[in-house]
Formats: sequence, C-alpha cells, structure tokens
Amino acid sequence: MSNSTNRIYALLPGLVLCAGVTIAATGLQAVEVWLFGRAWLEALVLAILIGVAVRTAWTPGKHWCAGIDFGARTLLEVAVMLLGASVGAGSILQVGPELLAGIAGVVAVAIAVSYGIGRMLGLRHRIAVLIACGNSICGNSAIAATAPVIGADGDDVATSIAFTAVLGVAVVLALPLAAPAFGLSDAQYGVLAGLTVYAVPQVLAATSPVAALSVQIGTLVKLVRVLMLGPVVLALSLTAGTGRPTLRHLVPWFIVGFLGLAGLRSAGLLPEPVLEPAAAVSGALTTLSMAALGLGVDIRVVARAGLRVVAAVTVSLLALAAISLGLIRLLGHPL
Repeated sequence: MSNSTNRIYALLPGLVLCAGVTIAATGLQAVEVWLFGRAWLEALVLAILIGVAVRTAWTPGKHWCAGIDFGARTLLEVAVMLLGASVGAGSILQVGPELLAGIAGVVAVAIAVSYGIGRMLGLRHRIAVLIACGNSICGNSAIAATAPVIGADGDDVATSIAFTAVLGVAVVLALPLAAPAFGLSDAQYGVLAGLTVYAVPQVLAATSPVAALSVQIGTLVKLVRVLMLGPVVLALSLTAGTGRPTLRHLVPWFIVGFLGLAGLRSAGLLPEPVLEPAAAVSGALTTLSMAALGLGVDIRVVARAGLRVVAAVTVSLLALAAISLGLIRLLGHPL
C-alpha cells in the first residue's frame, strides 16, 4: 500500500470514534428539542462533554490517537478556513479601527499582566512567558510558537499546554453564561469570546449557542487577536536572541485561507450555490472536531499541573476577561 493509503488507515479508528461521539451529541440535541422545544446544550457543547467523559474514563491507545489528533487540529483548521466563505468585507469593516486598536491593546496589556502574575506566584521566567502568551493570544499555538524563541524546555511546554487544554474546554462551556450575566448584546458577547477563548475553532463552540452574529464577530475578533502572534513572537525572538520564528508560526495557514475566502466572497467570486454547502461542511467539521477535542482532554491533568501553574493560568484568564469587558464597556456598543 502507498504511504497515503497507510496514512488514511491510521486515521480511520480515531475519526470513527470522533464520528460516534458526534452522532451521540447530535442525537442528544434532538432529544432535547423533542422534550423541551429547544436545545439547551448544542451538539457542539455536547460533543465536548461526551468526549471528555470518554477520555477521562478510558485512555485511548496509539491505535486511536492519530485520528483524534487529526480531528482536533487539521479538521478544526479546515472548518475555520471554510467559515471565511460566510464572511464578507462588510462584516470585517464593521469591526472598525477603534476595536482593532483595542484588540491589540488588550493583548499587550494581558501579556504584561499575566507575566507579572506568574512571576508573583514564583514561576520561572520562561514558563511565565509561555502562560502569558498562551492566555493572551491563542493557547497551545502561541505556546508552541513562543517556546523555541525563548529557549523553553519540554517540561515547561508540556505543563503549559496540559492545563490550557483543560481550561480551554471549561471556558467554552462557561462563557455563554456571560452574555445574560453582564447584559451583553450578541455583538458584544462575540467580542468577549473572541478576546478570551483560546483557539479560533473553540470560538465557534462558545458563540454558536448564543447567536449567528456572535459567531461572526467572535471569529473576526479572534483572528485579529491571533495575528498578534506574529509581532509578539518576533519581538521575543529579537529580545531573547534564541531561534528565529518561521512564517508558519507567524501566520497559520488556515487564517490565510479564511482571509482568502472572505476576500473572494467580498469580490463576488464565490458562486452562491457554494456558500450554503461550505457553511454546512464547516459546521459539521466543527462538531466532529469538538468531539476530538474532548477526547484529547483528561481532566485529571489539572492535578498534575501544579498549584502555582493552575493559579497563574486561572488568575491570568480572569484578568484577561476583566480587561476585555473593560474594553467593551469603553467602546459601548462597538458594532
């Protein structure tokens, strides 16, 4: 068999498991609608919860891991890229220069505050930088991009990523409660999600239960936030003097794809019959990917992360949320 065929066979078990979790989540959502007339928990959220429950009760062997990892990363990125087909220039322009400047300011302030919290709690310089960048920009991707340019070791990276994986899921599940609690509009909630949720695809899971507008605004804000990774990693590489950031780290491929599809949509170069299927495929892949994300999270890693790391990441995230709410209040109704 060819290498590509072997690769497909290696991915199948994990992807089938993810599909099974997705089907269960979709079925439970249908049961909710039948019983209550609406879905209190969307399939996206249910897929995460079921996946986490399965992963905590049972540790998949190597036979399953390739497909789960593929679903949690590559399929997520494809889903985000396809979402660009539903976003036109009008939506992007609605963000406005004030909010764009605010996003950059939030990232800069959050990195400084988070780093200070980590150092106050006694964390070493490198792990404090990793947590600050992970919390303030885009979670694991920021940690992975930052690690080589500051000379972080494998233990620091593993510790940072392990807890962010668990906390990221917790944020996705808890954040929708913020909209009514803080009296946020759908657009403002999208801004909050875009500024606080770790990964771009997780923004979809955090905003989908609220409104379509929240999904669009949250994704746009998050993409702008992710683009801050380039300047931050470049600045760290110049000050640390260890390693050089690669273009792949500065601008992830799926963001380029998202912006490309958004540009084609704005120019009217995407045929109308393509738009609805692209949105449907994006939604299906996102749910499947949320199942994979859940299957990759063992809540017991929190106990192994260390109290100081747990405290640093949690307090830093709360600080980021407070800074983000401050920006939203400052701008009023930004969109």
